[in-house]
Amino acid sequence: MKILINYVLLLFISFHSLAQTKIISWNLENFGKSKSQSTLNFIANTVRDYDIVAIQEVVAGYGGSQTVAKLAILLNEKGSKWDYVISDPTSGTSYKKERYAFLWKTNKAKLKGEPWLEKKYNLEIDREPYFATFEINKKTFTLVNFHAITKSKQPETEIKYFKFLPQQYPNLNLVFTGDFNCPESHTVFNPLKKMGYTSMLQKQKTTLKQKCNGDICLASEFDNTFYNPNRLNHIDSGVILFYKKFNTLQDARKISDHIPIWLEFSLN
Repeated sequence: MKILINYVLLLFISFHSLAQTKIISWNLENFGKSKSQSTLNFIANTVRDYDIVAIQEVVAGYGGSQTVAKLAILLNEKGSKWDYVISDPTSGTSYKKERYAFLWKTNKAKLKGEPWLEKKYNLEIDREPYFATFEINKKTFTLVNFHAITKSKQPETEIKYFKFLPQQYPNLNLVFTGDFNCPESHTVFNPLKKMGYTSMLQKQKTTLKQKCNGDICLASEFDNTFYNPNRLNHIDSGVILFYKKFNTLQDARKISDHIPIWLEFSLN
């Protein structure tokens, strides 16, 4: 009887573990050939315990896609099988083109269909978001990876179009993640919030200062994840203060000027 109870408990724990998913989103500033092998290894060690990785600011030209592939190779050497997809360059002309990338553990998530750059608002949004639908335990959700124009260029003029996306894709469980260059408290997010969306982080700064002021090294509330709690069960979330592993902030900024954000959840 004791053996049976232990077996049932083990099955429950295994299923519960499979049902939980951990995603991590990271603006990896100028992610391309400028990233050294040691930098890539640091990034791989930082994200290896997550199931799906969303990257912003992949270089559009030579070196961007190749560097994502190098990161995937490093992750595959660390005990799990990973796959990845990279977007085409974004289409905006008034700001620099970039790519997005997703990497995921194949035993945790399955890519459904072809990912796509959102073309409907490509004239209104310089770096149009990149969508990818993943299946986990026969349930699906769609990650919307986004990097807004900088604060000085008024990112709210782009983000305002996000309120149309849930209506445009009524059958998809959209989860918006990335670098919005805008705090979640901004009124531009109110339409999404009225639809039931909530922000994963509140009053959490995610960009690195040029120089720490005492223990204060973070500057702005730019990175976040927005999800609908009716369709996604929030288990845990947070940020990784990776810069604390470096002697100076300048050394840390060789990795990125943003810290990664993460969300652990199950699908309803």
